[in-house]
Amino acid sequence: MSIRRKTPADVARALSARSHEFARAKQTDSGAWRRETFTMPRPESRDKAREFFSRFPKAAYMTEVEHWRELSDGRIEFTMRRLPTAD
Repeated sequence: MSIRRKTPADVARALSARSHEFARAKQTDSGAWRRETFTMPRPESRDKAREFFSRFPKAAYMTEVEHWRELSDGRIEFTMRRLPTAD
């Protein structure tokens, strides 16, 4: 029984194929989620997130803050993610 040694080109091809599969799966899967992005001052951001969670409960819609960041002017930019309907 012989073990085939992988060359750097083999590794590169495997990684490339894997990244393409991941990208395709991500495109297919992303249609199931509803995303909304908001940019507002910190206190209003908190209120908006609370409102979003009360309107779309996490247990039913899998609601979450997908991404957030503080901008240079002190405002918060954040993306809320949820499923479109409850089970």
